Amino acid sequence: MAWVWRFEKADGTETAPAVEPEEFSTQGDAESWLGEEWRALLEGGVEQVRLFEDGQEIYESPMSLRAAAES
Repeated sequence: MAWVWRFEKADGTETAPAVEPEEFSTQGDAESWLGEEWRALLEGGVEQVRLFEDGQEIYESPMSLRAAAES
């Protein structure tokens, strides 16, 4: 199984991240990486992310990095 992030602008279009991602072997590893890198991603223009496992989206909607910054 491969877990990967999709990086998006606020309008949902895909964008290249400022921090080079990797494929993760577990959901926990993918989420931990995002927890460490979300600020750099947001500063680089990523507004929201989606997590996929082998091509299937995990969450029902994208996760906003802006919301994380405001909390």
